[in-house]
Amino acid sequence: MKKNLFKGISFTVGASLWWGIIGVIYFKFVSYASPLELTIHRTIWTALLLIITTSYYAKWSEFKKIIKFKANIFILFLTGLLVSINWFTWLYAVRTNNLLDSALGYYIFPILSVFLGVIFLKEKYNRNKIISVFLVIIALIYFLIKLGEIPWIGITVALTFSLYGLIRKKVKVSSDIGLLVETLLLTPIAIVLFVFLINNNLNIFSTNEPLLSFYLFWAGLMTLVPLFWYTKGFELIGIGPASMIFFLTPTAQFFLGLYYFNEPLLLDELIAFVFIWLAVIIYLNELRKE
Repeated sequence: MKKNLFKGISFTVGASLWWGIIGVIYFKFVSYASPLELTIHRTIWTALLLIITTSYYAKWSEFKKIIKFKANIFILFLTGLLVSINWFTWLYAVRTNNLLDSALGYYIFPILSVFLGVIFLKEKYNRNKIISVFLVIIALIYFLIKLGEIPWIGITVALTFSLYGLIRKKVKVSSDIGLLVETLLLTPIAIVLFVFLINNNLNIFSTNEPLLSFYLFWAGLMTLVPLFWYTKGFELIGIGPASMIFFLTPTAQFFLGLYYFNEPLLLDELIAFVFIWLAVIIYLNELRKE
């Protein structure tokens, strides 16, 4: 039991820090490509790698079972679009030195998920969960009043990820097979967009740039490794502990943005973050009780 607990925590911590540090550094390194092209590569190479892993683990029976129903295909196409928008927005944040905004999004997305669950799935709630939601709302209103703008990057990241989780609950499928269907459905769109980039001479990936193209190929692996680790950790320790550990991701992104990439942090932004951190603390305390 203790061995499984240690393995589960190790996998979950590894995945969270991969998303928060290794993934950030890699995608910052390849940001010579546009966020659109990087999203295209994440989609295509992730699909290719998932085909390989699905064959290796002999999971095609699950894949066939899922695609038998048109409703599943429609839902996974929709969730695929949401995850692509999430990827694009996050990649834009990395490229434009807005990691603090993306960190904000990943801090609030679990709390937003609670709110959406209560509204659409009639999930249980209590006073503390409602307080955490209101603190996030207060933080966003503070952003609007004091800075004159809404942190659209953070909101887009949080909203797309929350809606993704909400809608994916409609299909009972493992994470890897679900992502395989999603990326396969979006691959034709990704190819069309890549042709558009080529026709407008906006692409980096080409035979003229073999080394840069080689670096871009790893976008799929950078997506899949933490996904498999987090899924494995989730299976071993459960949703509560895994969700708590996940907050290492935005925390790592926050400190990377602030201290490594020297992103500015205004006092009013810090005050808004304090509201969000209070909401996270309350949310984590509720997870601890479950």
